[in-house]
Amino acid sequence: MAATTLPAHTAREGRPRRSRRRLGDHLAGWGFVSPAILLIGLFGMLPVLWSFWLSFQDTDLTSPGTFAGGAKYAELVKDPLMWQAAKRSAVYTVLFVPLTMALALPIAVLLNQRIRGITLYRMAVFVPLVTSTVATGIIFNWLLNPQFGPVNAALAKAGMPKQGFFQSPGEALYALLAMTVWGWLGFAVIIYLAALQTVPKDLMEAASLDGCGRLRAFRHVELPLLAPASGFLLVWLTINSLQLFDEVYVTTKGGPLRATTVVVYHLYNKAFVDFDGGYAAAVGCVLFLVILAVTLLQLAINRRFSLTEAR
Repeated sequence: MAATTLPAHTAREGRPRRSRRRLGDHLAGWGFVSPAILLIGLFGMLPVLWSFWLSFQDTDLTSPGTFAGGAKYAELVKDPLMWQAAKRSAVYTVLFVPLTMALALPIAVLLNQRIRGITLYRMAVFVPLVTSTVATGIIFNWLLNPQFGPVNAALAKAGMPKQGFFQSPGEALYALLAMTVWGWLGFAVIIYLAALQTVPKDLMEAASLDGCGRLRAFRHVELPLLAPASGFLLVWLTINSLQLFDEVYVTTKGGPLRATTVVVYHLYNKAFVDFDGGYAAAVGCVLFLVILAVTLLQLAINRRFSLTEAR
């Protein structure tokens, strides 16, 4: 049977019709997303641009400022308190990110088993993440209280000296670290658990048939497949740790003796205690650039690592 072809004029009429339909689909799509774009631009991009402009101003945030050029950035570089805050943020980040990931992976492996009540265990691990920062701060302030806290009571019964925790300049940052690791552990566990459940079962069965034990199969089969999840957590947790503020504000207010004054809390003090809006905006802009650079570096490393694993 001979194939039928449409007349030339019919084909020409069909093209504008398809173009109009495609244009209508595009307009409908933009119509649906336009409220979100408007909100992001209004409450996301506009404050960022305003903060950048504010960093070149000398203002107390209550009256019109005067143009100061790069004076606030020069002041930032020479400020010893800023460098101390940056050092604390760096120490916190270097400890928080690997510790959270190292604890989350074995817990996720345990929660990936088929045992009775596993849903309850998974929910228990995730609960700290959905607990408000204020509630978490209150709980840890009580737990780690030097006078009547349960942790110090347990240390005393074990014959160990009591600790100052949040009230000790040498321990406050590490007590804060313990609290935030507890709070974010559930998020990392859920990410790893979701990644583990996507590992093809036939790969594990093949490894078992080849004589691989459970640990060896995990090392050579499952762990390489978790690289994307690890890369995501590395970036996400780093960004969150560099922006640490809520937990500091709720528990220590930057003390004692500025021992927990990290970069964002230093920014808060400059903006709303000292009312130096230009300096605070400069800190925010520098922090944004640092986070951007660290994120791009981590993404490049993750991409190279993924390509190496694929080969």
